[in-house]
Amino acid sequence: MARYNPREIEPRWQQAWEADGTFLAKRDADRPKYYVLEMFPYPSGRIHMGHVRNYTMGDVVARYKSSCGFSVLHPMGWDAFGMPAENAAMERGGHPKDWTYGNIADMRDQMKPLGLSIDWTREFATCDPEYYGQQQAMFIDMLHAGLVYRKNAVVNWDPVDMTVLANEQVEDGRGWRSGALVERRELTQWFFKISDFSEELLEALDGLDNWPEKVKLMQRNWIGKSRGLEMAFSLIDAPHDFDRIEVYTTRPDTLMGASFVGISPDHPLAKALERDDPKVAEFCAECRRLGTSEEELEKAEKRGLDTGLRVRHPFDTAWELPVYIANFILMDYGTGAIFGCPAHDQRDLDFARKYDLPVTDTFVALENGQPVGDEAFVPPKTEKVKWLKAFAWDEVATGEQAIEAAIRFCEENGVGHGVTKFRLRDWGISRQRYWGCPIPVVHCDSCGVVPEKKENLPVRLPDDVSFDQPGNPLDRHLTWAACTCPKCGAPARRETDTMDTFVDSSWYYARFTAPRADTPTDMAEAEYWMNVDQYIGGIEHAILHLLYSRFFARAMHITGHLPAKAKEPFDALFTQGMVTHEIYLTRDENDRPVYHLPEDVEGGKLKTTGAAVETIPSAKMSKSKKNVVDPVNIIESFGADTARWFMLSDSPPERDVEWTAAGAEAAYKHLGRVWRIANGIAEEMEQGGGIAAYESEVPQNAKGAAAVGGDDLALRRALHRTVHDVTMGIESFGFNTSVAKLYAFTNTLAKSSASLAARREAAMVMAQLMAPMTPHLAEEIWDILGGQGLVANAPWPQTDPDMLVEDTVTLPIQVNGKRRSELTVPKDMPKDEVEKLALADDAVLKALAGGAPKKVIVVPGRIVNVVI
Repeated sequence: MARYNPREIEPRWQQAWEADGTFLAKRDADRPKYYVLEMFPYPSGRIHMGHVRNYTMGDVVARYKSSCGFSVLHPMGWDAFGMPAENAAMERGGHPKDWTYGNIADMRDQMKPLGLSIDWTREFATCDPEYYGQQQAMFIDMLHAGLVYRKNAVVNWDPVDMTVLANEQVEDGRGWRSGALVERRELTQWFFKISDFSEELLEALDGLDNWPEKVKLMQRNWIGKSRGLEMAFSLIDAPHDFDRIEVYTTRPDTLMGASFVGISPDHPLAKALERDDPKVAEFCAECRRLGTSEEELEKAEKRGLDTGLRVRHPFDTAWELPVYIANFILMDYGTGAIFGCPAHDQRDLDFARKYDLPVTDTFVALENGQPVGDEAFVPPKTEKVKWLKAFAWDEVATGEQAIEAAIRFCEENGVGHGVTKFRLRDWGISRQRYWGCPIPVVHCDSCGVVPEKKENLPVRLPDDVSFDQPGNPLDRHLTWAACTCPKCGAPARRETDTMDTFVDSSWYYARFTAPRADTPTDMAEAEYWMNVDQYIGGIEHAILHLLYSRFFARAMHITGHLPAKAKEPFDALFTQGMVTHEIYLTRDENDRPVYHLPEDVEGGKLKTTGAAVETIPSAKMSKSKKNVVDPVNIIESFGADTARWFMLSDSPPERDVEWTAAGAEAAYKHLGRVWRIANGIAEEMEQGGGIAAYESEVPQNAKGAAAVGGDDLALRRALHRTVHDVTMGIESFGFNTSVAKLYAFTNTLAKSSASLAARREAAMVMAQLMAPMTPHLAEEIWDILGGQGLVANAPWPQTDPDMLVEDTVTLPIQVNGKRRSELTVPKDMPKDEVEKLALADDAVLKALAGGAPKKVIVVPGRIVNVVI
């Protein structure tokens, strides 16, 4: 080729890899394994630049490890169940399955031109019956193992989508898809017993040395271990046989500042009261229209209803506190009841100011203590404070010491007992929707809830459903729901709830080890391939997905589907930054923003009308803001290698990267330059009689490599330094530093006056170093320079330690303490020789102006000081 042409190069090498079976994962007892996995995508229909960045990072690791002699597993699948497919069916007609599989085909076609080293023979979608059938089998195993149960629970209910939503799917009190105001509703739900593993999941975080600390902290906070006091306030003249309100508190040290007791709208006492009092019923119903997430309740205005009931303080029977139903108290944390200490809890203070309740300070800070105003003083757990009203002491103590002292005092006086609790609740998996994995149980009038027989799995979703009305089509599909009881054979009804899609993604990493097995896993394959050595994905999945996956791995071990070593499935985790872009907009006649795609803007103006656009600094790419760049367009314009190179080069991978047209063009130009250098070397070889003639004439040194000396030696030293630095960059996930080293070496090679042999060696090694990042260009260079086979199969270049030892040193020359020049000399040059060269330097001669120096100080290997 006369010029770099990725349209010609890239398809050709992708075909070569496929014909060679280069990326097929093979279990090989003679080779170490390496399992690299990126979080699999939802098939929305289009890939985006975030996909390009995520999968390029994983591809670099996979290709590098393969070159280092590992048997690599690098698979791909699709997280394919969920509401978007149902919504599409409702909005556009058609079937969720057709929409989903059509999107998968489109996205696969968009991803393959990236040249990813994926074993596509292992591909699956979570909506494949072969996948969710094995998920159903594990559900049954977990049910038998006591890891699954069914109970009534208060849930987030979307009245439009008519399904349960996870707390994270409630945004500003509304369903994340429908936008409808979410309600609290009590439903019978299926749960995984993840809370039984709270302590284990928490302690195991300390062993995850290759996880980001911020992710481990987020998980620790979510699990939420706390030490506190369980106690009761006695009710005065309570109705319905209620004589006490049980409370759990993490700050029993503030009990002397209590001013009210609050209960959840779903507390048994509140439910009893609302049966007799319309005012209570109306207030509780209003509270239930809020979501159940703590964040949502925290944002909401704190509101309460005085029940008229009173309780006695446990330390003073004459001290009575009012009982409120409060909208910010969740039933599923603690006991569903709290005591309010407004002076030392901001939420309680806001509530107390609203309802004119007492605010009693129990201590002040040692210095600059101020009365409580509009801001509560939250007692620090590790700093010492002075106690004003205490149970059995009057001293300076830390919050932690005071908490333990308060617990001891209460236990000694029969007012409760110390307990350790966790914030982590059991995982409710029931969803009232069609496009999900059916829960494999039936309801029998005689036998109750009975698991389906495994030989009847998968329980397949019916195809003949309609979405012409809200709700779960499975509830309306009488022939599908009708079945026989697996236990007694009597007529029964199938469970019509399907599983939370987080279940689908909580074990896919294990299925990839044997995706066609007729059991959830093949233990021999799992023993070889697990654990995932490197997991890559967004920080937005730091809590639930990763926590559920950690639980599921433990459950799979208990039920015999994973080895013990896989209880922590991901040995290393990397969370990459986002891809951002500037936002371009104009405004309509009502001054409302009208957003424009980057390709529609040039020079700050719309290409079509010439109208000036406003430019907003870079933000996460978003379809609504139209600041998206289509990877397919980039690949068609510049080639996949350019997109990959840019994604790796511009920013550390954990940080956001801004996509710019100028950056993409610069990357393309650089790769073109690399091509021209290699092509020039190939032409020199051809002019000399071709590769065979060239190789027969190349002088060899004792190590069998091209003999080196002079310019050849300088180039070879630079090459081996580059090999070392690029390798270290990849090993440490510093891909941008590896790219920077390759940029620098390209300049070195372009300027080198070394022999053809040395330059050919350097270009071939550079191709090997670039292969994980720009695999197509690397293959082309390897091929035209006479490399054997595919560069993808070539071993990673090794560093010659002798080449890393520098024989020369560059010394700065100072004149009267000010740097004037520098001098490059052999490291072992005698001091008097260094002094002579320094005094002959043009800058020093100019400073001396014909005079003699007073003193010359040579510090070997460091500096030369000339005093005049």
